[in-house]
Amino acid sequence: MREIVLDTETTGLDPKQGHRIVEIGAVELLNSIPTGQSFHVYIHPERDMPDEAFRVHGISLEFLTGKPLFAEIVPALIDFLGEAKIIAHNAEFDFRFLNAEFLRAEAEPLAWERVVDTLALARRRFPGASNSLDALCARFGVDTSRRVKHGALLDAEILAEVYAELCGGRQAALVFGGGLGSDAATEAALMRERPEPLAPQLSPQEVAAHAAFVATLGEKAIWQAYLSPPAAAAE
Repeated sequence: MREIVLDTETTGLDPKQGHRIVEIGAVELLNSIPTGQSFHVYIHPERDMPDEAFRVHGISLEFLTGKPLFAEIVPALIDFLGEAKIIAHNAEFDFRFLNAEFLRAEAEPLAWERVVDTLALARRRFPGASNSLDALCARFGVDTSRRVKHGALLDAEILAEVYAELCGGRQAALVFGGGLGSDAATEAALMRERPEPLAPQLSPQEVAAHAAFVATLGEKAIWQAYLSPPAAAAE
């Protein structure tokens, strides 16, 4: 299953007040494992950068000079998202901004049904606890040493690790050492199912010998649950 973990940085908190997206970062997951494919872009907001926002992400209007407008990156963003589920932390915030930008660019907005909100997942799993991204990283032991300021791509990469933990742990995604996504091609291969099951390797004589042995263990032996009843076998 293909999913996209996404994060944005903005000029403020509410697109209805004229605030705009200035950065988008997204990473691709296949069966919960990062593939190494990502989408990252800085965007000129066509407005000023409030000091409050600059203190959060450190992105200045001077830095954004010459960067593309949102309307210019829409085709590439839509192509990267495809039909995948979109994972975000406090997803309503990102979706409000994205859809405001899509509508301004006269593009189709994203459907809310596509979203997986990791904040909602965390609140169900840890009710009453702090479930900010920083708090979840501390709880799951996710390294945030690189995170001096908020950055969309880095936060998306970190969120991918948190999402794996919320879905059952990185072990469940067959991550062996080296951290999440250290060898995406190998890990993705481990997740694939065989198109056709392997043929049984036991001979009929071995199967009969095993059944005879299990019969000596009594009717309550756990092996009985894995053997067909004699009548069904005869049929």
